[in-house]
Amino acid sequence: MNISVIVPTHNRAQLLARALQSVVTQATPPMEVIVVDDGSNDGTEEVVCTRFPEVQYIRQNNQGVSNTRNRGIEAARGDWLAFLDSDDEWLPQKLTSQKEMLAANPQYKICHTDEIWIRNGTRVNAMKKHTKAGGFIFERCLPLCVVSPSSVLIHRSVFDEVGLFNEDLPTCEDYDLWLRICARFPVLYVDRPLIIKYGGHADQLSHRYPAMDRFRIIALENILQENLSSQYYRAALNTLITKIDIYLQGSIKRDKLQEITKYRHKQRYYLNLREDICHVTAVEVI
Repeated sequence: MNISVIVPTHNRAQLLARALQSVVTQATPPMEVIVVDDGSNDGTEEVVCTRFPEVQYIRQNNQGVSNTRNRGIEAARGDWLAFLDSDDEWLPQKLTSQKEMLAANPQYKICHTDEIWIRNGTRVNAMKKHTKAGGFIFERCLPLCVVSPSSVLIHRSVFDEVGLFNEDLPTCEDYDLWLRICARFPVLYVDRPLIIKYGGHADQLSHRYPAMDRFRIIALENILQENLSSQYYRAALNTLITKIDIYLQGSIKRDKLQEITKYRHKQRYYLNLREDICHVTAVEVI
């Protein structure tokens, strides 16, 4: 199993060093490690090239995390791809555990693991809604992202079928991708915490883009255009309507008139669509 590790980064030189150290000290080393630097100006190149000369370093002008990950995918030579966000860290047995699990279950093309959360230096317990699972988890992916990019090991052929990260989304790009993947593929789950996710720092995308459900709404609208089963379509439509309502209520509270008009229109459209589907289903049953 040839594994390429892709590490996107932007102005996280010191955090990146911790992330890369966790990769190069894996019990089962990958075939290659690729850092894609999205226009850093904090000495990232020096850190990589001086401390990790075995790592392939690619620099580009700032184009966002989706483009950065896609650049890494295009440059990678491995059949299997693993991602590590530059503020996260792998535990030493991460790749070994996933390789063993995939070897025992060769029908799977994507594998993820449990995780440890650290917020502002303190370990915290994940809420029930963040519980990880395996199998056909599309419906579990609808409310929020339940697959961490840093935990994934995925066969390259999956991207050939579903496409790459959506570069039109400045955030929730992982949510969008997992919807497309999980609508088609079952997911293998290693029920062990094999990554450490760090949160609370100011440069996280969740801090930069408030009201993130607006991007999940775009992803849900996109997934409805895919060839979904009737069960998945209804579940995605119901989630979309719920998220539109939540975002609309927030816009009303903040008196965002343009957003209110836009999302009321969306709300009417999708409520009517759901009503039409229910009517057709009722007729079919009769």
